[in-house]
Amino acid sequence: MDSNIFSQLSIIIAICAGISLVMRFVRQPLIIGYILTGILVGPSFLNLIKNESTINVFANIGIALLLFIIGLGLNPRIIKEVGKVVLITAGVQTLVVTLMGYLFSIAFGWSKTEGLFVGLALAFSSTIIILKLLSDRKENARLHGKIAIGILIMQDMVAAIALVFVAARAQGAFSFSTLVQLGIKGLCLVVPLYLASVYLLPRLTKIMAANQELLFLFAIGWGFGTASLFEHFGFTLEVGALFAGIALSSLAYSQEIASRLRPLRDFFVVVFFIALGTRMSFTNGMNLIVPTIIFLIIVVAIKPLSVLISMGILGYTKNTSFRTASTLGQISEFSLVFILLGVQQGLVRTDISNIMTLVALITIASSSYAISFSSQIYARFEKSLAMFERKKTLQEKVKTDRFDMVLFGYNRGGQEFIRVMGQLKKRFVVVDYDPEVIDTLERKNINFLYGDATDMEMLTEINMEKVRMVVSTIGDNEINLFLLRWLEKNNPLAVFVCAADTAEQASKLYEEGASYVMMPHYIGSEKISSFIKKNGFNKFEFRKFKEKHLLYLENHFD
Repeated sequence: MDSNIFSQLSIIIAICAGISLVMRFVRQPLIIGYILTGILVGPSFLNLIKNESTINVFANIGIALLLFIIGLGLNPRIIKEVGKVVLITAGVQTLVVTLMGYLFSIAFGWSKTEGLFVGLALAFSSTIIILKLLSDRKENARLHGKIAIGILIMQDMVAAIALVFVAARAQGAFSFSTLVQLGIKGLCLVVPLYLASVYLLPRLTKIMAANQELLFLFAIGWGFGTASLFEHFGFTLEVGALFAGIALSSLAYSQEIASRLRPLRDFFVVVFFIALGTRMSFTNGMNLIVPTIIFLIIVVAIKPLSVLISMGILGYTKNTSFRTASTLGQISEFSLVFILLGVQQGLVRTDISNIMTLVALITIASSSYAISFSSQIYARFEKSLAMFERKKTLQEKVKTDRFDMVLFGYNRGGQEFIRVMGQLKKRFVVVDYDPEVIDTLERKNINFLYGDATDMEMLTEINMEKVRMVVSTIGDNEINLFLLRWLEKNNPLAVFVCAADTAEQASKLYEEGASYVMMPHYIGSEKISSFIKKNGFNKFEFRKFKEKHLLYLENHFD
C-alpha cells in the first residue's frame, strides 16, 4: 500500500464506515466497530498502516478534544459535590484490584515488580471510552456520570505517579522527593490555571466572542496548549485537556465553544479507537488462557463490585451505585502503554503484554455493552441489588433546578407545549431517550435531560415531587401508567397530561387519575396547549375538560 498518509487514512475511514454500518444494523455500540476496524487494518491482519506515528498524532488530538469538551461541561463545584465519594470509592477500588492482580501474579510465578505492574494496569479504567459513551448518552452531568468522571480523574493522578515510578526505576533513582516534586508541579499548574479562569479568561473570551472563527481558534489553542503543558511536566495528556476545559466551563461561551468543536472531535476520536485496535496483538494467546480468564473476572466483576459496595456503604442508591460501577468494568488504553513501558525497560515479560492486550479488547467490548444497556441490565437485576443499598440514601443531595413543567417526549407534539411554556414564561425541562432529539434540543438551547421516563433516580433529579404539570407525548401506555402512579403517590396535586392511541387506553388512564388524555381523533397537543395558555395549571379546570372527553368516549366507543 502507498505510504501516503492521505491514501492510508482514506481507505481506513472507508473500511471503518462499512464496519460501523454493520454495527448500526445489528444494534451494537459503534465503538466496537471502530476497534474492529483497527484490528482488521493493523499488523495482525491487513497491515495497512505504514505511517503509524502520524495516526497516533491524530489519535492524541482526538483524546485532547474529547477531554477538553468534557471539561467544558463540568464545573469546579462538582469536586465539592462528589469529592468524598470519589476519594473513598476510587481509593478502595484501586487498592482492591491492585492487590488482587498482584497476588494472582505472584501465584502464576511472576516477579513482585510484574505483579505490581499487572495490579495497577487492571485498576485503571479507560477515561476515553467511558467519557465517550457517557457523552453520547448525555449522562456526564448525571450524578453517576459525575462520580465516574471523578474516579477517572483520581485514577489519572495515580497513573501520573506510576509513570514517575517507572521512569525513576529505569534510571535506578527514585526517592520520596520525586513524588513531592510532582505534587509541587501540579500546584504550579493548577493555581495559575484557576487564577486565569477567574480574572483573565472572562475578559479575553469576551473579546474573542465577537468573531466566531477567532473564538474557535482560541479554544483549540488553549486546550492543546494546556494539555501539552501538563504532559511536559509529567502528567497525562488527558488530565491537561480536562483541566483546560474546566478552566473555561464557567464562561458564558463554553457551550458555544463545545458545539463548534464536536464535529472535529468526532472525527479524531474515531481515529483514536482505530489506532487502539491496531495495537491489539494475539500472539500465543492460547497458552495464556488461565491468567486471561482470571484477570477478566477481576476487571469485569470484582472492580465494579468494589465500587458498588463502597457507594452503597456511603449511602448512595442502588441505581446510582450500579450505573457508576457499570462504567468501570474495563482496563484503560493507558494500561497497555504502562505494561508496554515495563516491557521496554525489562521490568515485565512480553507474555504479560499479550495477556493484557487480550483483556483490554474483551473488557472494552463488554463495558461498551454494559454502559449502553445499563438501564435494561439494572431493571433485570434491580431486586437483587437491594442488598447494596442502605435504608437511608443520599439521593436528596443532588441539587436540581425547580421546574414548572416536565415534558416527556419531544417529537409527538412536544414542540407545541414548549412554545406555550415559553409564552407563559414557565420553567420546563424535556426528557427524551432519542440521541437525535437530544442533539436538536441542545442546538435550540432547550433544557433537556437524556434518560428513561421510568428511571426513578432521574425523576428525583428533576424534582418531580414539586412540578406543577407533567406532560407525556410518549405513545407507550405502560410508561404513562407508571408516571401517573408515581405522581399519584409523590405529587398528587400535579396536572398530568398524556397521550393514548386507543379509547381503551384513554379510559384506563382516566381511571388511574390522568387530568387529560390526548388522542389523535379528538384533541391533540395544539388544542390542549391553548387550554393551558388560557387556564394555566388549574387542575379543577382540567376536570371539566376531562369530563367532556369521557362523555365523547362513551358515545363513540361503547
